[in-house]
Amino acid sequence: MTIKIASLLLAAAVSLTAMQAAAAEKVTLQLKWVTQAQFAGYYVAKDKGFYEEEGLDVEIKPGGPDIAPPQVLAGGGADVIVDWMPSALATREKGVPLVNIAQPFKSSGMMLTCLKETGITKPEDFKGKTLGVWFFGNEYPFLSWMATLGIKTDGSEGGVTVLKQGFNVDPLLQKQAACISTMTYNEYWQVIDAGIKAEDLVTFKYEDEGVATLEDGLYVLEDKLKDAAFKDKMVKFVRASMKGWKYAEQNSDEAADIVLENDASGAQTEAHQKRMMSEVAKLTAGSNGALDKADYERTVKTLLGGGSDPVITKEPTGAFTTEITDAAL
Repeated sequence: MTIKIASLLLAAAVSLTAMQAAAAEKVTLQLKWVTQAQFAGYYVAKDKGFYEEEGLDVEIKPGGPDIAPPQVLAGGGADVIVDWMPSALATREKGVPLVNIAQPFKSSGMMLTCLKETGITKPEDFKGKTLGVWFFGNEYPFLSWMATLGIKTDGSEGGVTVLKQGFNVDPLLQKQAACISTMTYNEYWQVIDAGIKAEDLVTFKYEDEGVATLEDGLYVLEDKLKDAAFKDKMVKFVRASMKGWKYAEQNSDEAADIVLENDASGAQTEAHQKRMMSEVAKLTAGSNGALDKADYERTVKTLLGGGSDPVITKEPTGAFTTEITDAAL
């Protein structure tokens, strides 16, 4: 009899767990890039059960060189995406109505990293040089910066030659470019790991140059926000995600380990991810997830200030909402 009761209790527990799993609201998150500490907060939230506590079943889809998050979102392949604001605003102006619902990254990690031997000591020295630039929506901050400096990017005299940079540091190592695009938490350290000493490099942080634009934010399609159930789901998602980010900031090594456990490619190394997480924590520090309007306005001003060829041509309307973070936080 005791065995039978125990079996019945076990069966009931399994059934309850199955029902809870079935009842969980599904959310699909599309990342901007591959699994790495840049997205640690989401992996931590999933690993620590923060999403589960909110009644969510979250699928995290890694990005890659052939994946454009806005296209995935527009095609119905995700509920929410991670994207940089310049890309999101340019995409919105082109007809895909992205809306920022939260902004986990407070600071910019984007830089140009240059070989000191090229003689570059200040931005004006870029003239006549070849610069490596990421595309697929990542070029917008660079183009706005050059426009602010009055430097043409068509390779003409007095301008710069733009080298379409892959997501690696080879152009600098092979001296195909005087400078390349890097992030404080990733490619800069790839250059160092390749054997180039820090004292042989000159770095220009976009933030220090007054052209910093907001990076990793969370975006959804505008029409989706008309659905009260979807909005409620995003409130839960943002609340759990920010809990994950704050945990990652305070436990960076553990967060890096969680990222590594989720890296199906096996391409990441422990040392690189732990260093990346410590740098990413500096960029999320100071944000509770709510978009700072002053940061938004600075980004918009930078993107509008592109001379004859600005990234966006008019002041956006409806490009962000605070409703989700107001309710979540």
